[in-house]
Amino acid sequence: MTRTCLVTGGAGFIGCAISHDLADAFDRVVALDNMHPQIHPSQERPAELDDRVELRRLDVAVADDWDSLLNDTAPDAIVHLAAETGTGQSLTEACRHASVNVVGTTQMLDALVRHEMRPEKIVLASSRAVYGEGRWTDAEGRPSYPGQRTHAMLEAGQWDFAGLTPSVQSSTTVKASPANVYAATKFCQENLVTSWCGSFGVTPVLYRLQNVYGPGQSLINPYTGIVSLFARLARAGRSIPVYEDGRIVRDFVFIDDVASAIVAGVLRSPAAVEPYDIGLGERTTIMQVAQAIADRYGAPAPHVTGQFRDGDVRAAWADTARARQALGWEPRVGVTEGINRLCDWIDAQADASADAPADTFPAASTDAATEV
Repeated sequence: MTRTCLVTGGAGFIGCAISHDLADAFDRVVALDNMHPQIHPSQERPAELDDRVELRRLDVAVADDWDSLLNDTAPDAIVHLAAETGTGQSLTEACRHASVNVVGTTQMLDALVRHEMRPEKIVLASSRAVYGEGRWTDAEGRPSYPGQRTHAMLEAGQWDFAGLTPSVQSSTTVKASPANVYAATKFCQENLVTSWCGSFGVTPVLYRLQNVYGPGQSLINPYTGIVSLFARLARAGRSIPVYEDGRIVRDFVFIDDVASAIVAGVLRSPAAVEPYDIGLGERTTIMQVAQAIADRYGAPAPHVTGQFRDGDVRAAWADTARARQALGWEPRVGVTEGINRLCDWIDAQADASADAPADTFPAASTDAATEV
């Protein structure tokens, strides 16, 4: 019997990274992608997408496109990557993010019902952004949910919550509290997929991804993370500007490790109510990343600007214990190695997109680094 895997957003960063292993595991792999010019300016099939994958240029938010696809495709598993990912962009283009992330998900689910298809599982790439500022603790170790940092706080340079310390993010112990439109749409995706799967006997496998980076990441999309942008700035001999006081904390996870986690979710069928937290599991400040990249290129030292972005959270890193145990998975690429591998790849790019234009940084996201 022919087994088929469908990957929405399958021509993106993560879709390409998982394409080889999925093509090895399934008889047929179909990638649905609208080839948005913000990510695919040339409109050409990505070279990183395995040759065995069928690329269908369709839009997840369009019902007719789903009907066209499902007329000849009956997926045994779906990896749902398609999403708009810009944290700051979502605050001014909320309809666009809701259309793709929320309506696109419901169009997929409705289409499966229309065509009387029930895949064995749906694997969803969500985001650690759903936690918002997450859980902090006071001096006595008591938990607190301070909520979103206000514009007034940030404008006054009050980066942290007085008397509180941030905690590691875990879906079993930290409640979701989205702090921007993008995060709210990703949390909605989680609820949609979980409730639909529970009603139709389909296994949901949910991932909350930390900051994903690595070779293959878009070099022209300023909304998919800071690591590649920092590298392009330093490569051009410029000092990297760092927001707030430079001590924003993130968990940077290399693309190969994310890909292996997602493929494990597709193939191992882990049954779990709560999403898996996927990251390196280490705290890294934005200044540490900027300095490492500046050192790599011999660029001027990074400089703190005191600028900020509404909707950014102060600290985020993952507790990966559940994912390691359930998926038989282990992140293997540390930040230093990952940065060097990304920079080597950027240096090998022949086109001008490897150099950063002067006006890209203000839009760059310290949150979602996935291009899905």
